[in-house]
Amino acid sequence: MTQILAEQPLVLSILLGVLAIGLIYGWLQTGMKSLAITGLVCAALIPVAWVIARNWVTDEERIEQLIYDVAKAVEEERYDEVLELIGADQTKSQAGAELPRYEFDEAKVGNIRSIQMVEGASPPQANVDMLVKVVVSEKRGSIKNVSVPRRLMLTFEKSGDPNAKHGGWLVIKYAHMPPVGKPDAYSTGSFQ
Repeated sequence: MTQILAEQPLVLSILLGVLAIGLIYGWLQTGMKSLAITGLVCAALIPVAWVIARNWVTDEERIEQLIYDVAKAVEEERYDEVLELIGADQTKSQAGAELPRYEFDEAKVGNIRSIQMVEGASPPQANVDMLVKVVVSEKRGSIKNVSVPRRLMLTFEKSGDPNAKHGGWLVIKYAHMPPVGKPDAYSTGSFQ
């Protein structure tokens, strides 16, 4: 129910609208004032649903915003900011070794295929499967300005400062590979 209220106000608005019309129709048929009042209350709740949805930021929305912020930081080669959003030491050293090898002209989030909250995880965790596109050059190599689509798998954990911009969500594990097929020479991490 909270997901419908926070992320799908259109569905809730349609349900409230149908209910309001039905109750007002019932009042017109029976003359019962209580049906009219209840119908008007349902109609009045429609804008309230939109206000709540606009102001209620869910964990999934915080994670999605974090993904876009990280992509922008990678594109602008602000690697220190990227590393601050990584919570696990092993993952931080993996990214710290990998990122400086490349120059990014573009880093765009293509399609976030799924954001799945891990049931029963303490602290809360989420797995993200997404497609990204980068235009990249190796700093010491022959690859120059190549557009590369990648499948990126991220594991987030809510272990940082809960008052931070992203609600305490940090990346604890990542891996990337081609969008289809098996890992290539540039793939990192494991998909388990």
